[in-house]
Amino acid sequence: MSQIMSQPGETGEAAMLAETGYSQTAIKYYLEKPNMRAMADADQVSEFLGSCGDTMKVFLKIDNDVITDASYQVLGCPGAISAAMAAVDLIKGKDLDFAKSLNDGDIFKVLVAIPVKKHHCIQLAVKALHKAVDEYREGGVVPDGCETDCDCKQGCPSKGILSSPKK
Repeated sequence: MSQIMSQPGETGEAAMLAETGYSQTAIKYYLEKPNMRAMADADQVSEFLGSCGDTMKVFLKIDNDVITDASYQVLGCPGAISAAMAAVDLIKGKDLDFAKSLNDGDIFKVLVAIPVKKHHCIQLAVKALHKAVDEYREGGVVPDGCETDCDCKQGCPSKGILSSPKK
């Protein structure tokens, strides 16, 4: 990541974030969004809506229970975006058990500091990741996989629900 520093008297997004309690690391993740993208060939796609209204979509590429690639799409605040970006850096190249054991403290250590009122954003990134791992282990869930004549009771686009079991 490039060097993003705010100087005294500077205005702009980085300065505002620094003034409100975001570390330089969290600011870099938010501004650069290195892991913010959809993944067309993902083995798992899961969506999670936080109580604050922020939404995260997690994309995982998995080979022999190892996460070879991951990304998030986030509709949310700087705290949610920076937490999701940090989560990806922590899980790439690691196995599903490691991803499932990831906790808020692990991400907070990477971010160094975010405002106290934004700590729930870290929890959102972790919960979204855990949901993706659980769904993958349960047979997988993809956003557009179900045919109209399937027998699934939940998650079928033909039944108006966003996600469906993998076939």
